[in-house]
Amino acid sequence: VQLQAFGGGLVQAGGSLRLSCAASEGAFRRYAIAWFRQAPGKQREFVTAITSGGGSTFYADSVKGRFTMSRDNDKKTVYLQMNSLKPEDTAVYYCAAGFVYSGDYFRRGTYDYWGQGTLVTVSS
Repeated sequence: VQLQAFGGGLVQAGGSLRLSCAASEGAFRRYAIAWFRQAPGKQREFVTAITSGGGSTFYADSVKGRFTMSRDNDKKTVYLQMNSLKPEDTAVYYCAAGFVYSGDYFRRGTYDYWGQGTLVTVSS
């Protein structure tokens, strides 16, 4: 499956952005989808994930209460609503798809397909 992430941009601290990740094929609904992010000079880190059916979501502690992930399987798209953005949220955000076993949603290696990334910059 091919993934395309978009919606990044420049926003002031406290502002909001919504990222989208669109998939190329109908099997999309079988995959768990996650967002990871990578700040300059840092490792890529888990942000959030959603189960294939959309019934459960998981969040990194750093974004809980501020970010909300959702999916629309008919549109083959996932969304990441980011509110109350902070300068430390500045990063390239990547969406990823994979089959998840044993509840391992948080690990990069779980996901086989990755989008190209979209840059989010939060100014102070």
